[in-house]
Formats: sequence, structure tokens, C-alpha cells
Amino acid sequence: MARITPRPTRVGLVAGGLGAYWPQFPALLPKLQASAREVSARLAALDCEVVDVGFISDEREGARAADRLRAADCDLIVGFLTTYMTASMLVPIAQRAGAPVLLLNLQPTEAMDHDTFDTGDWLAYCGACPLPEMANAFRRCGVEFRSVSGYLADERAWTRIERWVRAAGVRAALRTGRHGLLGHLYPGMMDVATDPTLVSAQLGGHVEILEIDDLRVRVEKVTGAETDARVALAREAFTLDSSVVDEDLRWGARVSVALDRLVDDFALDSLAYYHRGLDGETHERVGAGFILGASLLTARGIPACGEYELRTSLAMLMFDRLGAGGSFTEIQALNFRDGVVEMGHDGPAHLAISARRPLLRGLGTYHGKRGWGVSVEFDVAHGPVTAFGLGQLRDGTFRFVAAEGTVTGGPLLQIGNTTSRVDFGRDPGEWVDAWSATGVDHHWALGTGHRVADLAAVADLLGIELVVVGPGGGA
Repeated sequence: MARITPRPTRVGLVAGGLGAYWPQFPALLPKLQASAREVSARLAALDCEVVDVGFISDEREGARAADRLRAADCDLIVGFLTTYMTASMLVPIAQRAGAPVLLLNLQPTEAMDHDTFDTGDWLAYCGACPLPEMANAFRRCGVEFRSVSGYLADERAWTRIERWVRAAGVRAALRTGRHGLLGHLYPGMMDVATDPTLVSAQLGGHVEILEIDDLRVRVEKVTGAETDARVALAREAFTLDSSVVDEDLRWGARVSVALDRLVDDFALDSLAYYHRGLDGETHERVGAGFILGASLLTARGIPACGEYELRTSLAMLMFDRLGAGGSFTEIQALNFRDGVVEMGHDGPAHLAISARRPLLRGLGTYHGKRGWGVSVEFDVAHGPVTAFGLGQLRDGTFRFVAAEGTVTGGPLLQIGNTTSRVDFGRDPGEWVDAWSATGVDHHWALGTGHRVADLAAVADLLGIELVVVGPGGGA
């Protein structure tokens, strides 16, 4: 199944300098405009849509640029300080654009040629001069901003710029996202209960409340041919254990087709679900048939997780948009002999980050849940990983909680669960104590790569606290 392609991150770009210089130093403006074209091209290469409103020379041109960028509905506004310019040229843009602001100070090369440069040449390197002015004015005007300083070919600077662009894409995915919440809370799970209004208030987007019958009716309409095709897809994507019962595989495939229809009909970007059911009746069977389809959806970029875990499905969405995958995870056990935390979950998983070809295992009983069927089993790709969850505090405020570790090889349970052995660089018991003290749920997303720097950028754009549980001490 093809992976969805989200709308590209829309980056507004405005470059500028002080117009009083142009008649004094005729060669300066063309140099600065060439630098602006280079920045525009580098931004476009970051897999984003660049809305380039050109070069401004005074506050009136800045006001006109502000109107154009506001109309473009950008996810990030980049102000390129090519030389000195007054704060009055950029403050209106920052105030009106309705998007986070990133200021760039990228001089042409690493250093000036002091023996040959005249005043006009120096001014092309003077982008650092107005940065404190901008910062002061933005703060006094109540405008949040961030900045990156370097030179045009400085890959360290471009790594930071790319991080802000990715973070803006995550913010956009949340701001415009539609998040399905199907069924009801798993009884007694007080930590996962989430007020949908708080999601819209703190992250943006819309939470669509769904019922199990929204899926049941679609399951009933799936044809035999559609089920056959989905079974064939499952055989391509998974290794099938001998415990898989053909009837259960076909049921999971049928529910998978219906899940795709549900996602399409409600234009969902993520899904959290749970339904209990009773004694094998239809609703129980539908609720038990999610795992195959939810895993395929997650691999396509539409994260789906069980136990009505809305905040974790949002964490999975953020990780997916950062390119980290993001698989539904909880603590399973501690291995003090090997110094690892064993973590994973029964049910859906992000197939794209599996260490091996994922396995479908047949289960006659789902632990703690009603029903039976097929479940996904694998461990996350070995190497650096990050655990990431959305905690919630007493006043309802969300917080990001993250920890970087490493998935290592070793013995794994073979019970139809995803399981990964994660070394967080400290005693497993101490890590669990510090992690639990942050207010995180008992579920979270596990993604590939060390992602704390990326999450810090996302948290900054959203105005949300990030708590990092490190290897050397507490949170």
C-alpha cells in the first residue's frame, strides 16, 4: 500500500537590507540578491514549498511582503538578514503572518578578506549586526522567534535550519490534522483519558469522535474480492507464523479494508481506538480485528493505536512526520542482567522501522482484551532510538517527555507483541523511576534515531515544555 504524501511544509521567505546602501554601493544589492536566491534554492531542496516574496529595502516594502505572506498561510516565516536592516522592516511580517519566525544570518563565506575588502564588501557580511536589534524589537512586541547564524555553505547551520523546517511541518500536521477517536476508554485507565478540546487548544486540529458502528457497517460492505486482495498484501508484508488461522487472517484483512474506508471517509490523519464487546458478538470481533489494518495504516503514515490512546497516536504522528517511524509502546519488563528496558506492545506497530520482516502470529487470546485473531511481532531496528510521549499535568497542560537510547540484540518474547531491548545508558530501574516521574502516560511512541533536538524544535514552535530523561541522572 502506498504511503500517504502530506502537504509539503510551506515556508515563507523574505530577504532584506537597508535601502540607503544601494546608491552608495551599487555592487552591493546584486550580491545580496544572489545570496537570497541561494538561500531560496537551499530551502526548496529541504522538501518544502517556498513562498519567496523577494527582497525588501524599507518598511513599506516589508508591510507589502507581510500581506503576501499572511495570504499564503505559511507554516514557517524565514527572514534572511543579508546586511543591516531596521527592525521596522520585519516586525510587521512577524506580527501579521500567523506563523513561527526564523531569522537567518548567513554571511557569504566563513570570513572576510580583510586585505581587499572595502565598505561595500564588508556590508555583505553584516547580517549579524541587526540580529540583536530584531531580537530586542520582537521581544518588546511580544513576538516569538528563533535564529540561525553561519555562512551560506555552512552545513552545521543548514542542519539547524532543516530541523526548524521539519518542526514546522510537524506543527502544520497538528494544526490541520484530523484525529479519529473511536469507541471508548479502556476501563480504569485514568492516565490515558484525554479531553479532545485540550488537543485543539494546545496542538490544533480536530478530534473526530467515532463509534464502533462506523466501522462495523463498513466491514459488512467489504467484498470477498477485496478481502482476497488484502490477504495477498498481508502475505507480502509479513511472515506468517504457523499459528495463524486462515479464517482469522481473512477477518483481519476484511477489517483492514474497512479501516481504510473509515480513514478516507472521515479524512483522518491518525486514529486511536478501543472497544470491549462481549461473548464473540460482532462488535467484539470488529474490535479484535484492528491489528493488521492498524499496522498497515501506521506504515502508510496514518498512525493508529489501541486502548483509546489519543495522546500516543499524536506522538506517533509527530514521530512519523519527523521520519522516525513511531511505534505504539509501553514497558514490558526490566532486564537488570543486560541493563535494558524491554518495551513494546500487543497490537498495531510501525512496520517501516522493524529490525526484520514483521511476523503475524495467531493468538487465541488477547491479554487483557476480549476477542482473538492475528497480531504483529517484531523488534525495532537496532541502533539509536528515542522514546517520546505526551504527558499531561494537573492543570491539563501537555508536556513532551523524551529519552534517547539504543536498541540492542538479545532474547525476545514470542507472544505476538512488538518487543525491543532498549539501553538508556543507566540502571533500568533508575530509568523507569525517572521516566515515570515526568507525568508521561504508560504508553508512548518509540522511534528510530536520536530525536531530542528535533523534539526540542517542535516543542518550541508549539510552546510546550520538553522534559528529557537523560542517562546520567533524573529528568
